[in-house]
Amino acid sequence: MKNSDKIKLLLVLGVLIFSSYCSNIAGNANSDDAGSEWLIPESQVTDGGPGKDGIPAIEEPEMIPVDQVSFLNDSDLISGIKIGEMIVGYPHKILDYHEIINHTIDDKKIIFSYCPLTGSALAWLSGESGDFTFGVSGLLYNSNLILYDRKTDSFWSQMSLLCVNGERIGEVPEVHPVFETTWKTWKVINPGSLIMSNNTGYQRNYDEYPYGDYKESDNLLFEVNNNDSRLHKKERVHGISLETSAIAYPIDSFEGELTVLNHEINKEKIVVAISKTLNYAISFKRKLDDGTELEFTRVKNKIPIIMADQFGNEWDLFGRSVSGPRSGEELGKLTSYNAYWFAWAAFHPDSDIISGN
Repeated sequence: MKNSDKIKLLLVLGVLIFSSYCSNIAGNANSDDAGSEWLIPESQVTDGGPGKDGIPAIEEPEMIPVDQVSFLNDSDLISGIKIGEMIVGYPHKILDYHEIINHTIDDKKIIFSYCPLTGSALAWLSGESGDFTFGVSGLLYNSNLILYDRKTDSFWSQMSLLCVNGERIGEVPEVHPVFETTWKTWKVINPGSLIMSNNTGYQRNYDEYPYGDYKESDNLLFEVNNNDSRLHKKERVHGISLETSAIAYPIDSFEGELTVLNHEINKEKIVVAISKTLNYAISFKRKLDDGTELEFTRVKNKIPIIMADQFGNEWDLFGRSVSGPRSGEELGKLTSYNAYWFAWAAFHPDSDIISGN
């Protein structure tokens, strides 16, 4: 990282610290509020700098229709989810400054988190009672966001998908699939969706990326446990975590408009759809609840429909059959999401790589 970018990063972090919740910046791994037991090495829990709530989460964001969005460029990344019939998107240029969105969608409480340092966006459902909201703890593990829930002050490691300290230690959040792509692709695929507005109530320059050349650089701001040089550190991969194994698919290695892969990994039958051109990667289970095993082929020029199976069903980007005898059915969810390679390898040191090259 160039000296000028380091200075810019320090200045931006300073703004994040002093303009937000200054009275609550004392959170750290040795806080009196933290439990004594950790499920990750406590010595590897790092103070990221801004402190507890120094990076402010957004509560119930203002949402606007696609045709009212004027602050995004075609190349800007956006991540989102589908809940029922509603599709919502969260631009990364806003998530870079807030990291956590507490959002009620179709009566479901969603915790949407994005870690700018690891490039990982995940959506959790907020438990049976639905009364849990989350904030940014200011702590990191493997350079990755640690959230805290405001009800019990327990700490949750985002990419570990685990409560690692506190009253709820050992609990695993319920994960909801996230779809990530560029704004250029999103607005074509999801023209009826709602997008988080840049009217957040905070004074931020969302057009300025706060971490300098971090996305392109091979440098890290914080150490990780496992340095794996098989790919560039900031290569975006679609990672799938199975019971006994993990696989990473480098998105840019799959040339062309769409690649559909039918894989069986440790007896788990999965389908992966990747497009470098449209900049997305998704994955689902191929075996249905009734035992039927599907084989998929790609469908051209019908997006958001992308796949068809051997029984004449067509499936969209969200894993839903939109035509055929199984119309309305959904494919089973996997634990999968996009992240930078260095982060995926840190949490999954024995991960396989499946490349399109």
